[in-house]
Amino acid sequence: MPRPKCSRNIGLMPEITCFRPEGVKASSREEVQLTLDEFEAVRLAHYEGMYHEQAAAMMNISRPTFGRIIESAQQKIADFLVNSKALRITGGDIFIIKEGMSPCGNCKRASVHCEGMNGGGRCPYCRRNIKKS
Repeated sequence: MPRPKCSRNIGLMPEITCFRPEGVKASSREEVQLTLDEFEAVRLAHYEGMYHEQAAAMMNISRPTFGRIIESAQQKIADFLVNSKALRITGGDIFIIKEGMSPCGNCKRASVHCEGMNGGGRCPYCRRNIKKS
């Protein structure tokens, strides 16, 4: 039985979540779903220019996991471009990290609920005292 998937930290939600080719009527069958962690991997590696190891640390995942996520994202983006399909960015078990926010040292989760707790307090997820990671 595979291990359950861990939540990934992302730093930015996309402003636009659906892209369609101009002049092509796309049905839901012709839609490619890019998850939010795949979007974040593309953003960190290709837009921000980070090395995979740095980006993996930002997302709180291992480098091999980051490699699998970005490979999946690149295949989906290629399918979207080559086959003129719609692209929708949605889904995935994620936590949103704002600038200056660090994930809990115990459970490695962070979200808007952790804002202002970097100096201490209880993590809303694991209920332990927040340790700086």
